[in-house]
Amino acid sequence: MPDSTENIHHFYTVSEITREIKELLELNIPTIWVQGELSGFLHHSSGHLYFSLKDKDAQIACVMWKSRALALPFTPQNGIKVNVYGAVRVYEKRGTYQLDILRMAPAGIGELQLLYEALKEKLYSEGLFDASRKKPLPSFPERIGIVTSPTGAAIRDIVTVLNRRFPSVVKILRPTLVQGDGAAEDIARAIEDFNDYQDVDVLIIGRGGGSLEDLWAFNEEKVARAIFSSAIPTISAVGHEIDYTISDFVADKRAPTPSAAAELVVPVAADIKTTIQRLHKRCCTAVLTELGSRRDRLARMRKSYAFRRPLDALLEYRQGIDDLSHVIQMNTLHIVERLREKIKLCAMRIDSTHPQTILKRGYAIVRKGKAATIVRRAAELARNDSVDVYLGTGSFSGIVSTIREHDSILNWHAERETE
Repeated sequence: MPDSTENIHHFYTVSEITREIKELLELNIPTIWVQGELSGFLHHSSGHLYFSLKDKDAQIACVMWKSRALALPFTPQNGIKVNVYGAVRVYEKRGTYQLDILRMAPAGIGELQLLYEALKEKLYSEGLFDASRKKPLPSFPERIGIVTSPTGAAIRDIVTVLNRRFPSVVKILRPTLVQGDGAAEDIARAIEDFNDYQDVDVLIIGRGGGSLEDLWAFNEEKVARAIFSSAIPTISAVGHEIDYTISDFVADKRAPTPSAAAELVVPVAADIKTTIQRLHKRCCTAVLTELGSRRDRLARMRKSYAFRRPLDALLEYRQGIDDLSHVIQMNTLHIVERLREKIKLCAMRIDSTHPQTILKRGYAIVRKGKAATIVRRAAELARNDSVDVYLGTGSFSGIVSTIREHDSILNWHAERETE
């Protein structure tokens, strides 16, 4: 019998075949909704959820990470039927596949709710809900665009509140369908029309309350993208306070009701008027106080000596200038005299150290030979050397006859006194 391995050209490692399976599953099965019964549920201490989904014929392992589990609107339990939204993942270390759960809700929630959750997840991942992309509302809009039905309660509520709070604001209605076939397209087109028109400061987009089906036009992707693309700041005002639509997450501001949107978009004109009046009063009071202070100062200046006797004040200033001039002259003379004394002392010091002055005291300078070398010690001389002697007044020449190397002027005086 031939060896069954003879025609095999490549042996897969366990890791290689597992990776092939991983890529085959993960790249070919999209993120999907799956319905099943919870089994083996474990809420780990890490916060992650581990469980299986099963029906009568099969089961699949599932994991939901802590960051997503925290957003669950209900408490999962074994035995309950749920709808989960997730992606197939292969856990290579164990060679098993599982569902990585992104969202989970009790079964029976309805097809529309599933579509809502899926679109919400998609737009969130694209960044349409990012707070950093939201535009601020104008503080004092002059023209407000309204996208809603012309016959519904929403437009009546919005106009009533705007008229009460700020009657002078201009209200521009773009009538739209807010329910049924074609409503989403009409709402998106209305937002685009206002952006083409450009002559409004802010948009209110909404309608009154209703069921999920009634509000569904505001959950459509085309409406969400039209709101996101609007260069005009937007307020979403759909339904009642408990209702949340995709439009609410995309808009620059969410209002719980149409009436609340009108309250958000404009201040109360009466309050603004009161504030202006208060500020006007404060300004007037400040101006009057300053004027009074200036008048008092002017009155004091008019009563001052300088205003009553201006010539005398000028003469006083002149006298002060003369006094200062005299002080400057005296200080200058004193400084000059001190400098003269210093110069005289320097001259005396220079004279006292001058060679001619020293010679006049009885000293002499002795030079020898043609080079006229100064003689400082007797040992530098020899008998019969020719020398020139310079005195305080005059000079003479001579021949050295006697040299006394160790005698000093003191010894010489002592010998003369003895004689």
